[in-house]
Amino acid sequence: MAGIYLHIPFCKQACHYCDFHFSTVLKRQPQMVEALKKELILRKAELNQKVKTIYFGGGTPSLLSITQLNELLTCIKNHYAVDEKAEITLEANPDDLSREKLEALSKTGINRLSIGVQSFFESDLQLMNRAHNAQEAQQAIVWAKDYFENLSLDLIYGIPKMSLQRWEENIDRALLLDIPHISSYALTVEPKTALENFIKTGKIPPVDEALAKAHFELLQSKLKAQGFINYEFSNFGKPGFFSQNNMGYWLGKPYLGIGPGAHSYGNGQRSWNLAHNIKYIRALLQNKRPFDYEKLTSKDAYNEFVMTRLRTMWGIPLKEVQQRFGSLFAHYLQAQASEHLAASRLILRDEHLIIGSTAKFLTDGIAADLFWVD
Repeated sequence: MAGIYLHIPFCKQACHYCDFHFSTVLKRQPQMVEALKKELILRKAELNQKVKTIYFGGGTPSLLSITQLNELLTCIKNHYAVDEKAEITLEANPDDLSREKLEALSKTGINRLSIGVQSFFESDLQLMNRAHNAQEAQQAIVWAKDYFENLSLDLIYGIPKMSLQRWEENIDRALLLDIPHISSYALTVEPKTALENFIKTGKIPPVDEALAKAHFELLQSKLKAQGFINYEFSNFGKPGFFSQNNMGYWLGKPYLGIGPGAHSYGNGQRSWNLAHNIKYIRALLQNKRPFDYEKLTSKDAYNEFVMTRLRTMWGIPLKEVQQRFGSLFAHYLQAQASEHLAASRLILRDEHLIIGSTAKFLTDGIAADLFWVD
């Protein structure tokens, strides 16, 4: 299984917490689409297996016109072997989704929408500087259900001043919409963002880690009761609706990242494009890809394997560690895991190391303890 990720680096306005590469100068969209097509054609020899997932991320991919989306999908299908049942996802903001736009999207070949709700409360949306309001979020999902079966929404927890009760109301509103997938992320304070500045200057209180943990545990409990499976730390899906794109990342499948700032992975190498729209467009117009890369060392590859697998419900397969990395790494992993196993933060099940049900919020910290550090 291989995937193609297209980074669409445009947004109407900057969310206060976001540190992704994007621009609010929308006039370069046509040039960017041409550059994306050029990069797709230049790199077609890099994927020698069927493409099972295509993912429009960003930024805000729903800002693209139907014509532009069709051009990109046609380019991919003309130059890559795309599985006829490929999962094709578009990230969308609620304010871009009119009924007419949704009907048109459903005819492009896109078969999955991931809608960036983040919260159903106006005060939260204003704090984050989201472009939509709560009513638009609700309405977009109701309309989307008429055209798409495979739907996901994003929610953010750990927002300053968000009580446990209000978080529960957010979850309940999402559940009432009866969609099969929810992605939920803790609000993180990234360097050089407006959110970091607001906290430093005392305009809003800092993120409360204990409250975020309580939010996560409530989310786990309520979604499990409604038949959702927490198949990856931040992702919850009904059976048959796990994101194939997300699973590709966490299970180490190769993917091609197209667009400024996009990352690619495959053959033990990671590469990333220059995160600068104008320089990216100029280079591609000359049939050059502006990028850098690194060859993963055995230690890098082992650490990445541990981190990605531990975030999933399947955990770290010990036999695969032995096969891929050898006895030195396999013995090291078991030694590092021993304390967590004794405390039931890790569980050994069918030769897989899995996070204990009460320790999920600690996943990244436990993974760090298992890393090879020189």
